[in-house]
Amino acid sequence: MSRAFTKEDDVQAPTIIPPRAALPPNTPNYVTPQGLELLRQELVTLEAERAQAEANRDNDADRTRLLSVYNGRISDLTSRIASAKVVDPKAQPPKEVRFGATVTLRTQSGGKVGFERKFTIVGVDEASVAAGKVAFVAPIARAVVGAKLGKTVTLKLGPKEEVVEVAAISYEG
Repeated sequence: MSRAFTKEDDVQAPTIIPPRAALPPNTPNYVTPQGLELLRQELVTLEAERAQAEANRDNDADRTRLLSVYNGRISDLTSRIASAKVVDPKAQPPKEVRFGATVTLRTQSGGKVGFERKFTIVGVDEASVAAGKVAFVAPIARAVVGAKLGKTVTLKLGPKEEVVEVAAISYEG
């Protein structure tokens, strides 16, 4: 059939599947036990939503597009779960910053002296600035991983450098 015999409305734009949080190439997909559980819960939710979309026969074009999005998201999530390497924070060295640590940094110089910032180092899918969770691939996490309690670390904050002390480390699991 020639394109002349199709309505413009019948031509669908390509389906765009929202990407997951970035994980640099050749980087292990570390997750906390809680993070893996969150990924599994997300999969259950997506599968339930896809089942509802499959059952809805109101508009076949919308249904097809929606199912494509769900199938793509489920595929991405399934791959992320399959590649997950669970790291139990409780098994980490208590006086060294590692994956799963909740770290308190105290500014020594280069910024507001005495200012404290606290965050937990987690997997890329768990990261949430609002919740105080930073992905292990983030520059601030990379700067402090391996630091011991009481030691100082230099952070690059844009054009400025700030020297901070590792004031506290905990592993809540």
